[in-house]
Amino acid sequence: MDVLSDVMAFMRCGRATSSRISWRAPWGVAFHSVPGSAGFQVVLRGSCWLIPPDGEPVPLSMGDVVFLPHGDRFALADDPSRTLVESDCEPHSELFASAGFGGTGAETVVLSCGYRLDLDRTHPILGSLPGVIHLPATLGSHPELRAAVELLAAEIDNPRPGTDTVVSSLLDMLQLYVLRAYFETQDEPCTVSGWASALADPVVGRALDAIHRDPAQRWTVESLGAHAGMSRAGFARRFTGLVGQPPLAYLTWWRLMSAARLLRESDASVARVAEQVGYGSEFAFGNAFKREFGVAPGRYRRRSSAA
Repeated sequence: MDVLSDVMAFMRCGRATSSRISWRAPWGVAFHSVPGSAGFQVVLRGSCWLIPPDGEPVPLSMGDVVFLPHGDRFALADDPSRTLVESDCEPHSELFASAGFGGTGAETVVLSCGYRLDLDRTHPILGSLPGVIHLPATLGSHPELRAAVELLAAEIDNPRPGTDTVVSSLLDMLQLYVLRAYFETQDEPCTVSGWASALADPVVGRALDAIHRDPAQRWTVESLGAHAGMSRAGFARRFTGLVGQPPLAYLTWWRLMSAARLLRESDASVARVAEQVGYGSEFAFGNAFKREFGVAPGRYRRRSSAA
């Protein structure tokens, strides 16, 4: 898998849930923080205001998407000066639900989506994101994201046979489109550090893609640099500066994260898992895994199965 797809599949727990909420003025609701979650707010109809935990209120229009990658507290309202009511909504397990709140005035329809994340395997990409990402529905901007929003709205407004599968797939697409759009809009991606720069950088991005597509390959700093089209020393400096750790340190970490996923999600033996992520012996794999997770691979699998 490519880096972004791999990372999101790795961190998420279960499938997304969503609610289609019809708000009628006057209304204003504050949503509490939910650690270990990431969520979207998509304006399907009308307009409203996003009130972040810090900073000024942000006007939202139809087609706007807000991504909250850390589950931080936020509020939505028809007017930024509106008195806010604390939300008493509890998490649900439905793929999508519908509800209506507020008064009798102008209507705003918002699609609220949420994902659970495993904080024990958070990728540094997530930590690099701000608390609130707002992607306005600017004409001609991010056409794939706009198309996904329109398709979601159509499916939820008019459920038909197969809607569950369509909505689930579109929510996955939406998450990736949002992250892609965010990283693509960062200024001067190759002159500042951070994951936006790493993914956009043609050299480091190529090396990351190689690691994620084939972690079992016997990569060295020299071979990764050659794959990315750069000398060993220059590549090592560039990779470390953008990713925040040396190439082989990241490779080792990703191998172990991939091994943990295989132990949780497959019946492959520990020896087979070791081989799949690039370890020549089960013993070496077991030692490296225990250093990272604090338990041996077999015990990790049993503990995950019992959870």
